[in-house]
Amino acid sequence: MKKLFLIATFVISSVTFAQSTAKEDIEIIQGKYGKSKKELVSTYMELKESQAAAFWKTYDAYEEERKQLGKKRIDLINDYINNYEKLSNEKADQLLKATLKNDMAYGKLYSKYYDKMKKAIGAIDAAKFIQLEHGLQTAIMSETQNAIPFIGDMDRSK
Repeated sequence: MKKLFLIATFVISSVTFAQSTAKEDIEIIQGKYGKSKKELVSTYMELKESQAAAFWKTYDAYEEERKQLGKKRIDLINDYINNYEKLSNEKADQLLKATLKNDMAYGKLYSKYYDKMKKAIGAIDAAKFIQLEHGLQTAIMSETQNAIPFIGDMDRSK
């Protein structure tokens, strides 16, 4: 009975979690910091008026690419959730490799946009942005990780 309850709770919470996309990211950021992401970035960056236009143009392009990676990450989480109870070695391998590839794509995105931001607003402010963005993504990933079970968690409830 306890196992059935845990499975039902997991499935319901996983489906709710998996339906989220950028909206979930926004809610996590607002919950932690009390602001929308763009407000948080604006407050943190403290840009000079002469930097703002170039920064926001680059930021918007960055966000478009980041959202695509975020969607892929959500798709991987959905795949994990849908296969959790019957996870095979092959599926675990495929999911982990795809997750690592997604993580590397985030690193490449940071590098790409650091260079673009550096040209637009200078190295210190570009580094400041990447540091903030990496911190936000880490917070989102932490919340995400806490919302899904680790492999084998259901076995521990026996």
